[in-house]
Amino acid sequence: MVEQSLDEDYLARWIGNGETIEDVVSASQAEKLAATLDIKDMDLRTGAALPPFWHWIYFSTAAPASDLGPDGHPLTGDFYPPVALPRRMWAGGRLESGKPLAIGDHARRDSRIKGVKVKEGRTGTLCFVVVRHEFYVGDELRVAEEHDIVYRAEADPGTVPPEPPMAPVDADWTQDIVADPVTLFRYSALTFNSHRIHYDRRYCREVENYEGLVVHGPLTTTLLLDFVRKQMPDAEISDFSFRAVSPLFDTGPVTVAGKLGDGQVDLWAANAKGQLAMQATAVLA
Repeated sequence: MVEQSLDEDYLARWIGNGETIEDVVSASQAEKLAATLDIKDMDLRTGAALPPFWHWIYFSTAAPASDLGPDGHPLTGDFYPPVALPRRMWAGGRLESGKPLAIGDHARRDSRIKGVKVKEGRTGTLCFVVVRHEFYVGDELRVAEEHDIVYRAEADPGTVPPEPPMAPVDADWTQDIVADPVTLFRYSALTFNSHRIHYDRRYCREVENYEGLVVHGPLTTTLLLDFVRKQMPDAEISDFSFRAVSPLFDTGPVTVAGKLGDGQVDLWAANAKGQLAMQATAVLA
């Protein structure tokens, strides 16, 4: 068993480590996500383009139950470095869209650790791990993505988390979405994500010090990108970046909003209080 550590030089040994997973971009899996998002006009014919960020419902790994930690996550997470901090969350990411994956594609995902950084934050020690994923059909690179994962110490029940900043109020478009337990359950099932923060309310409140079930970061980004599709059906997105600011919970509606700029759409998600949860930018091709 590899020793867990917070020594940056030691954890840097995992840079370049990776894995390759193959999968078929099936219509049945896409149909289930479309149903989860209540999308009724999804083109599921062979060769139809997969919307941005829908690739996360494919290429899942299946860790044995004996390899899971008390939070339901794999103890170290496949090829990830053995960070000695128990809480693991998405902090942000960047998506480079080329030719999209399509229904029926036999594809593969090549994943590699790109960077590791240990920092001291307001709430204690943090470790950031940058992972790069490249998605291929044959030898053709279709989509590339980097995402930033942050590892944190256990929650202190006696500490009140800081209030998030307020979201912008100058949106061109807004939409309220109910991210209820059924939606979160379905998305967890589609991505084979057993992290208890998404379905175990008692665990969320008593262990993680959260007010409710946590909305998945990838689900929030998917909602933002689908929001762009609804407002601009013919738009093509060449690049997409996002940064998580605060958690979203199932205790109130999620507001997604967008403001059209010069060649891009500025996007954000807010909680029921109007506080900022995620910021994103979609660059239009």
